[in-house]
Amino acid sequence: MEFVSMEPIHKGWSGDWKYRAVTADGTNYLLRITPREKSAGRAEAFRMERRVAALGVPMCGPVEFGVREDGVYTVETWIDGEDAESAVPLLPEARQYAYGVDAGQILRKIHSIPAPETQEDWESRFNRKMDYKIQKYMECVIHYENGQAFLDYIRENRHLLKGRPQGFQHGDYHIGNMMIDREGKLQIIDFDRYDFGDPWEEFNRIVWSAQCSPLFASGMVDGYFEGAVPPEFWKLLALYIASNTLSSVYWAIPFGQGEVETMLNQAKDILRWYDNMRKIVPAWYNTR
Repeated sequence: MEFVSMEPIHKGWSGDWKYRAVTADGTNYLLRITPREKSAGRAEAFRMERRVAALGVPMCGPVEFGVREDGVYTVETWIDGEDAESAVPLLPEARQYAYGVDAGQILRKIHSIPAPETQEDWESRFNRKMDYKIQKYMECVIHYENGQAFLDYIRENRHLLKGRPQGFQHGDYHIGNMMIDREGKLQIIDFDRYDFGDPWEEFNRIVWSAQCSPLFASGMVDGYFEGAVPPEFWKLLALYIASNTLSSVYWAIPFGQGEVETMLNQAKDILRWYDNMRKIVPAWYNTR
């Protein structure tokens, strides 16, 4: 595909070079160039994006994949609109909730793609992940105020991982990776961190959505479960959020004090929502 102009996009954490690329007929596309040293798995990611798009998921549709001297590239359809993270909190409450419901229903569709039969058992895999995160957190020079509450909850609830199913995961599903297009439709972006695992683990990033719009986050849960949220979901969600929060602080250090403060403040919000991990259902849920 030939482009007559390319405008750089300076957003995201992927390390890809991203451009708004325009063809001779004026059509806009998203062009992503992945450096050679980070290009392993990109062809498979493109194939999986095609599987997701075939389900009717509203997203940057995969158009073309190719190899360059300096890496690989993907071309995706362009979404013209606003970042959901900026747009949703300004909307009426009913609209915020409705977009959350849309996000939950879309996520359920994404999760309908099964994991490979060769996938490692979830209990052993995630326990190993949590052990690593606990070790790194304990070695970290920065600890959360009352971070012991996360450690205690993990220790007491590891058994919940037993027998969990696995499926395709977006990998970073929250309001920051969504857009509202010009027709007012929710669109999902950035599938480059996809994985396979417990579908409910995908909700570990809902803390970003809840900080932005509690109503959106509530709608996302209700939309996913069609209004009938199983009690065991809340127990597992608290486990996944506790695990994810432990890793956030040491992850943030290389990115500077600003990112560290963001994670420290987020941990405070989480401990408040969960009453220091003594509550199962977070305070932000269903605040209508």
